[in-house]
Amino acid sequence: MTGSLLEVIALDVRDAVAAEAGGADRLEIVVDMASDGLTPAAETVAAISKECALPQMVMLRGEASFLATPESLEGLRRDARALSEAGAAGFVFGFLDSAGAVDLAATEALIHAVAPLPWTFHRAVDHAADTQASWRAVRLLPNLATVLTAGAPSGVADGLPLLKARCEAGDGPLIMAGGGLRPGLVPVLLDYGVRAFHVGSAVRASWSDPVETHLVRQWRALID
Repeated sequence: MTGSLLEVIALDVRDAVAAEAGGADRLEIVVDMASDGLTPAAETVAAISKECALPQMVMLRGEASFLATPESLEGLRRDARALSEAGAAGFVFGFLDSAGAVDLAATEALIHAVAPLPWTFHRAVDHAADTQASWRAVRLLPNLATVLTAGAPSGVADGLPLLKARCEAGDGPLIMAGGGLRPGLVPVLLDYGVRAFHVGSAVRASWSDPVETHLVRQWRALID
């Protein structure tokens, strides 16, 4: 891998192949971006594994909320087993309780279910009632690879102060900046110490269009 990590959202094999050709380091595999990304089918992960060598970080999220119930967690545990067998290299998840605090019990239950694979805490961290407290809770969890964060629910442009503060607190190596990430923000984030970047809509014309290799290549050059 080059100096910075580039993760690209892929919905299918075509996206994955285009992302790999453009120089991505890693994929995030999801379905239903209208819901900000839900758990894909194991068949999708298996098909990508056949055509693409990039590690697949697979979303574990059953519905468009950050809440977990015992039933939904059991379903996600089953999904994790099937997705691991299909070729997942790691997973993306994270839960908040009804008060907006990190749901440690639910998150730890899934960490245990996917162990020893690495995982990313997704943007639930940006939607917590107290973002400082949510970071304190998340950063110490086992096998945590990255925290996908914009620093604010509305996107990276508004989240720069929080991202800067987290880097100053020593969390730079955990941060994967994503969510409304624009090219002009990359030099600022690199200056803070962010070394992982996550793009989705920025490398395609729309969510109904495929990933475009030349756009991935532009991001690769930008973050390097």
